[in-house]
Amino acid sequence: MTREEKAVVINNLVEQLNAYPHFYITNIEALNAEQTANLRRKCFESNIKLVVVKNTLLGKALESVDKADADLVKVLEGSTSVMFTETGKAPAVLIKEFRKKNDKPLLKAAYVEGCVYVGDDQLETLCNIKSREELIGDIVALLQSPAKNVISALQGNAGQKVAGIVKALEERNN
Repeated sequence: MTREEKAVVINNLVEQLNAYPHFYITNIEALNAEQTANLRRKCFESNIKLVVVKNTLLGKALESVDKADADLVKVLEGSTSVMFTETGKAPAVLIKEFRKKNDKPLLKAAYVEGCVYVGDDQLETLCNIKSREELIGDIVALLQSPAKNVISALQGNAGQKVAGIVKALEERNN
């Protein structure tokens, strides 16, 4: 591979690292052709872009972006592929589901929601992670819950009691 070809590959990786908010560095070595095709199909169906890369080129691309982390560069050994995604936990769920029938892919590291996760033992954590939008939705639901309880209480039997108490207080003041 010439220097120009390497530069093109690095630039493409930098563009993808900047375009996608989340990425997973995995090892899909030892998957046969059929298993690899199944993995690629599942990635396509889940809107995940799977790219097999050379470690040195990915390392140089990581150094060129803000998402670079020494921990990410350390995992670049052996066979490496990158899963780019818009949804933080989608690749983790896909990997977990795919590993019910296969030993791979193994998670080397992930960059999700601005944090770096290193090691295959982080897969369960990544499966349970909530996106920013999901967390905002949970907070809104929590904030609405007390107001809903008050409104429903006022509309039900308790509301009639409160109205009766207010009426009694008004009559007492007159």
